[in-house]
Amino acid sequence: MNGRARPPAVHQVLATLGYGDAIGNSVLGIQRVLRAAGYTSDIFVETADSRLEPLTRDFRELVAESHPDNVLIHHFSIGSRASRVAYALPDRMMLIYHNITPPSYFVDIHTLLVRFCYHGRRELGAYVDRCDLALGASEFNRLELQHLGFPRTGVLPPIADFSLLDVPPNDIVAHEFDDDWTNILFVGRVIPNKRIEYLIRFYGFYKKRYNQRSRLLIVGSSQEFERYQMLLDGLVERLGLADVHFTGHVSNEELTAYYDVADVFLCASEHEGFCVPLVEAFYKRIPVVAWAKTAVPATMDGAGVLYEQPDPAEVAALIDLVVGDADFKETLLRTQDAALDRLAARDFAGTLLSFVERVQSNPRSTCRERGVLLEAEG
Repeated sequence: MNGRARPPAVHQVLATLGYGDAIGNSVLGIQRVLRAAGYTSDIFVETADSRLEPLTRDFRELVAESHPDNVLIHHFSIGSRASRVAYALPDRMMLIYHNITPPSYFVDIHTLLVRFCYHGRRELGAYVDRCDLALGASEFNRLELQHLGFPRTGVLPPIADFSLLDVPPNDIVAHEFDDDWTNILFVGRVIPNKRIEYLIRFYGFYKKRYNQRSRLLIVGSSQEFERYQMLLDGLVERLGLADVHFTGHVSNEELTAYYDVADVFLCASEHEGFCVPLVEAFYKRIPVVAWAKTAVPATMDGAGVLYEQPDPAEVAALIDLVVGDADFKETLLRTQDAALDRLAARDFAGTLLSFVERVQSNPRSTCRERGVLLEAEG
């Protein structure tokens, strides 16, 4: 922590760097911007996907790199040892909040995650006096930070980077599902807050009332949520539904193919901090029907179709309208194109760098003793 000649660094710290998810893509995009601007910028983590490990450093090495003039960009999505180390260091801090799902969603499904989410939400409040600036990945997240008492907040939305979808589609997926059937698609982890059970009920009503030649494609992993997957499988069986396909984790090529064959993107997620698949569907020009909950309306930005209540009859009628009315569908796609243009027009690099400069230029705030959280957590 001694003085040095090189300019202040801007490092990132987080619990886990995942491959291809919204947080991971954001972290890598931020590093590209910072390094292009001339900053020394490394990524410090507890764990990382094996494909990304060479791009990271162990969070314990952050102590040797620490300096009061440095800025730590702390990606907060759940409590962690990396978080507690970052808290205890003298560096300035810019916190980016990716939202923590309320633990109630995981009761009787994932006991360990209930505890992690509970402690993570509790731990977040300790950063009110620690960070110089707190950013949400959406206005929904920013308002939550403001409600918790963070005095300086802002919004840094995810980077509009769709390169993972600019790959040749998987031929096997295309061959299996590219036909004259109606494909209803959802992309996201198979976890309780996504309300996959609602999707199944919506689909069941649509299939029986409007279109027997239709199928539901649920693209995403249920790893560690096998109990929830079993409940969903039981629901499909009780409703007597055929043609509900759970794909599990897929490659970028497979994901591209699923988007290519989709006729409508259906979302029933009840808790989202942003929901990147919505804008991925915009990019692939798939009409979107989504529940107007949490961050979803802001992410949709006036595009697509929002429904207010998870009523199977209402949602099934909306699906039928989108699929069956070519003029209505084209109108929706134009609204989505415009929303995507607005997202792409945001100057992510300029916004990020202005936030960094704001943190660097602010007088150092009076914070709690850095060791308080460490002692409290044992």
